Amino acid sequence: MAGGTYLVTGGAGYVGSHLVLALVERGDKVVVLDDLRQGHRDALPPGAELVRADIADRRALEEVFAGWRFDAVFHFAALSLVGESMREPLRYCAENVSNSLRLAEAAVKAGCLRFVLSSTAALFGNPERTPIDEAAKLAPTSAYGDSKLMVERGLDWADGAHGLRSACLRYFNAAGADPSGRIGEDHEPETHLIPLAIGAALGTRPPLTVFGTDYPTPDGTCVRDYVHVTDLADAHLRVLERLEHGSCRYNVGSGTGYSVREVIEAVERVGGRPVPHHFGERRAGDPAVLVASSQRLREDTGWSPKLGALDEIVRTAWAWHSAHPRGFDDRNKA
Repeated sequence: MAGGTYLVTGGAGYVGSHLVLALVERGDKVVVLDDLRQGHRDALPPGAELVRADIADRRALEEVFAGWRFDAVFHFAALSLVGESMREPLRYCAENVSNSLRLAEAAVKAGCLRFVLSSTAALFGNPERTPIDEAAKLAPTSAYGDSKLMVERGLDWADGAHGLRSACLRYFNAAGADPSGRIGEDHEPETHLIPLAIGAALGTRPPLTVFGTDYPTPDGTCVRDYVHVTDLADAHLRVLERLEHGSCRYNVGSGTGYSVREVIEAVERVGGRPVPHHFGERRAGDPAVLVASSQRLREDTGWSPKLGALDEIVRTAWAWHSAHPRGFDDRNKA
């Protein structure tokens, strides 16, 4: 529904900024609520209004909802490192669960009854089958995954009690960058395979560590499903329309799995440089294969990945990182 007014929390972050760009380009008014701890002011396109605040700040939330009448909330602001969540589970519960439900409460009070949550495939833990569809057992094996599941359950209750319609998008592996090169991925610390491999090839990061070579996969390394960040943004726009029919939950991935070795080969093929790497032990809790079934999303919304090929995903990421070796270069965030 173009021409609306939307609140995007965490909209200066990786996936959030690509959604903000898509909203602005189609003519929507966008207000971004971001404390810039992980986000970047330079990731926001002209036309998006930034409110620099923490969603834990109840007064800031009240002021934002008092200042604009929003058609929907897109919620990206969250902690998202699995390993960190196992060391600091209470922090993840406090920031991800409490803050998300406080945001939902503020939306309900303001009469904004459409809510899109950036959720995660970590809800499924070690899946019993692949590809993973929405009927798969929800059994997170990390505090991060469990925090997102608790938010989804809270949104279920908010629907029944207050009519808050929510769409929860369970991402697999977001990857790539805006095809026009305007924005891309810039995390610190970086934990995603593709930017780490590209950084190793460019010499801006240390050699890549491949965790485990003895998995029950064709080449012994983990297999993952990568979905282009621009396609993810498109999925958010499409589920917004789906909320007219009620709350919904969708898995979002390309439907194709690639091994760590295959990703390294793709980076070398696209970049024309070797990826320095070495092999390490398995990481605890890493499933051998995680591949999504996005069939329900395709059937209900007409969504399909337009940039689904691994080389195309890597090509956009390579263009961004080679042109921005220091990322957004706004670390002072002043």
